[in-house]
Amino acid sequence: MRPSFHPRLVNSPLDDPGLVVGFSFENRSLMFDAGDTAPLSSRELLKVSHLFISHTHMDHFIGFDRILRLFLGRPAKLHVFGPAGFLANLEGKLAAYTWNLVSTYTGKLTLGATEVRADRTLTRHYDCRSRFRPDHAPKEAPFTGVLLEEPGLTVTAAILDHGDIPCLAFCLTERFHVNIRKTALESMGLSVGPWLADFKQALFEGRPPDTPIEVPMADDRPPDRYLLGELSDRIAHTSPGQKIAYVVDADYTPANEAAIVAMAQTCDHLFIEAAFLDRDADQAAAKHHLTAHQAGTIARKARAGGLTVCHFSPRYADQPHLLTEEALVAFRGDSPL
Repeated sequence: MRPSFHPRLVNSPLDDPGLVVGFSFENRSLMFDAGDTAPLSSRELLKVSHLFISHTHMDHFIGFDRILRLFLGRPAKLHVFGPAGFLANLEGKLAAYTWNLVSTYTGKLTLGATEVRADRTLTRHYDCRSRFRPDHAPKEAPFTGVLLEEPGLTVTAAILDHGDIPCLAFCLTERFHVNIRKTALESMGLSVGPWLADFKQALFEGRPPDTPIEVPMADDRPPDRYLLGELSDRIAHTSPGQKIAYVVDADYTPANEAAIVAMAQTCDHLFIEAAFLDRDADQAAAKHHLTAHQAGTIARKARAGGLTVCHFSPRYADQPHLLTEEALVAFRGDSPL
């Protein structure tokens, strides 16, 4: 079964953390943290529709400048999210540049930015044609845990403690998975293409079975038309959706552990920091990070299907495998939780 989401770390575990998640049948992606983005091509970054920043330490946010530069002059809207204080941090970045020529750009870029607090969210929009000055006072809404909700997916956040600042952890959940039977497509003379994204969207939205679906045909022939219910019965199989969690920069406290376990419960894959070996737990605590053993233990308590650790301290540059091994031992261990 071909997955809908294709997550991968932006950098090696010893470099800046970040996760990019591509979509099958959709020319877009979601991105979690924006540190060093050099491994990603301009084409890959321009597919990002929503950018989720855990916190604004340099190694998680410095890459935003490159993303902004690529989007400038294009007709696009980029949605960005961050923790308490995020709007001020973002506005500080935008204020650092001179924007006297943006009125000449043919493409209008708009930033939609949301700051996540414990009890509410604050959202503002910034238009490049207005030199990224905010268009109004922040719009407030209750924070329910959900940052993005589309017919086919949701992105939720948990607020963790990283020393004396909040840090967001994220979970991407697919509502359900639609698997396309390629043999059925072939038997009907249909080809894989962008129309399948529209077909899946109709299923996610729960549209009536008699909803017409236009399917492009080869050789410049006019599109054929099928009913949603008929097409679903013939070419689609639904199953539980994917669930991917991303966690970095968190103290190992009972409150943080409980929040991560609740958010990531039964996820298919957990991407989580493992900054130090457990023998250096005092250093991890002093710097407000997790050890590899702690990361593996959390993944096990969350009953994650898979585990990838990242954000290693440079002190382990000569033996990063020790962090991975320690995390996996804790994740797969037989000792009671």
